Amino acid sequence: MSTLAPGDAAPDFELFTHDIEPFTLSDHRDGPVLLLFFPGAFTSVCTNEMNTVNNDRTSFGIDEGVTIVGISTDSPFVLDEYRKVNDLQFTLLSDHDAEVAAAYGAKYDHDFTPMKLDRIAKRSAFVVDAEGVIQYAEVLDNAGKQPDFESIQATIDELTG
Repeated sequence: MSTLAPGDAAPDFELFTHDIEPFTLSDHRDGPVLLLFFPGAFTSVCTNEMNTVNNDRTSFGIDEGVTIVGISTDSPFVLDEYRKVNDLQFTLLSDHDAEVAAAYGAKYDHDFTPMKLDRIAKRSAFVVDAEGVIQYAEVLDNAGKQPDFESIQATIDELTG
């Protein structure tokens, strides 16, 4: 499983939202899309990441037409509650079988002792431009780390400025 890099075509996908509505990446070609893969709802580091983006949506281009989505392998029902509890103002997507995470090279593919976490997304960030090309890619092996928010914002600024 190789991680995608800037310049690569973003794999198209269809996942279900927290509202159990279909979301297809290629339907959002009206502007950049920020894809934030995260390991699990209601965990401290993931909640910190989602709240960081949510609380500063303007810096992540929401006013310039950037679509922000969080993606985890949690069910839509869990994601809906997570979104409500945290008052998240962007869409959460359920990649329940981790197929999209795998396509982006953002899925754990080995066992962690004593837990098997090969169905979990790695904390990752991708910025996809309006043509469907990845302009920013970051996949973290350490789930305790946060993405480089400043670099993500700089990439978004280049695309929307």
